[in-house]
Amino acid sequence: MAKESQTTRVNLAERSYDIQIGSGNLAGLAPFLRARTRSNHAVIVTDTNVDELYADKLGDQLADDSWEVHVLVVDAGEASKAAEVAEDLWETMLAEGTDRQSIVLAIGGGVVGDLAGFVAATFTRGLQFFQIPTTLLAQVDSSVGGKVGINLPGAKNMVGAFWQPEGVLIDVDVLATLPDREYRAGLGEVVKYGVILDADFFSYLEQNVDAINAKDPAALRHIVQRCCRLKADVVEKDERETTGLRAVLNYGHTYAHAFEAAGNYGEMLHGEAVSIGMVCAARLAKRMNRVDDAFVERQFALLEALSLPTATPDYDGENLLALMRHDKKVDDGQLRFVLPDRMGHVELVKEVRVEDVLASLTS
Repeated sequence: MAKESQTTRVNLAERSYDIQIGSGNLAGLAPFLRARTRSNHAVIVTDTNVDELYADKLGDQLADDSWEVHVLVVDAGEASKAAEVAEDLWETMLAEGTDRQSIVLAIGGGVVGDLAGFVAATFTRGLQFFQIPTTLLAQVDSSVGGKVGINLPGAKNMVGAFWQPEGVLIDVDVLATLPDREYRAGLGEVVKYGVILDADFFSYLEQNVDAINAKDPAALRHIVQRCCRLKADVVEKDERETTGLRAVLNYGHTYAHAFEAAGNYGEMLHGEAVSIGMVCAARLAKRMNRVDDAFVERQFALLEALSLPTATPDYDGENLLALMRHDKKVDDGQLRFVLPDRMGHVELVKEVRVEDVLASLTS
């Protein structure tokens, strides 16, 4: 059973929920669900990477607890966040008798969570939804906050909903089976939280690089708990992105989403794109005299120490600029960027010069 388990509460009135973070706590999935739903039918959505590792076993655990369980498996990778995949899931759920008393359980990384959450939000106008994130990126970021959705060919996450989970169960032990590249990608989002919200946390990361690189469970529990708390604090104040506060979570993402789209969502992982995007955003902030060279170098050094990519991919700058204009932060045709003015604090900045954006891609 779980060791060193702790709970982070996301306070959203009647949509409030718990994030349970621990080591070995997937063994308690059935009671975790029983405490939060009256359902007896679980639709598990997972992918080809996670099915044999965890989803199949967790489905068996629920079946032993008298649940009716259907496991739906999609191809691993960003390409599954697509309308045709969502339609296949809807049709399969319909054929297997899913109704308004059923729950949807996302077991996997960010793609599975976003896709399963979108399907949950839309099937019969909304089913109870639970997240069991199995990648570091999903554990620290995408499983929390209720943003679910799919991609259009030219724009990431452009079709979606705000649909909060009923609960999130996080077991850092599953990161032991995560490919190193995926683990590194998750660290990109971890560094982001230090830059945007918590200078002390950024210092913690700098001081614990060896433990983080070694996937030390105690360090991982601390990292996941702190990132979840930081994100929950933002989501509680701006659940549906109406005040602009939640936009700070998109530091580096205007660049990142353009990189991902330019590579047809197949050349780099989201966290890798975010890492490079943060490098570019820091350069842009420096060009606008918001931060100094020391800030840019400090962020760069931590990303490098965690073996994250920092070099801009060789895409055409004008094409990247065109893709950035599809970003959800574009306002009245004007590009807006989340930029730092000191460690632990960022702002949404308007009136950014195109020539500065282009220059930030390279220097």
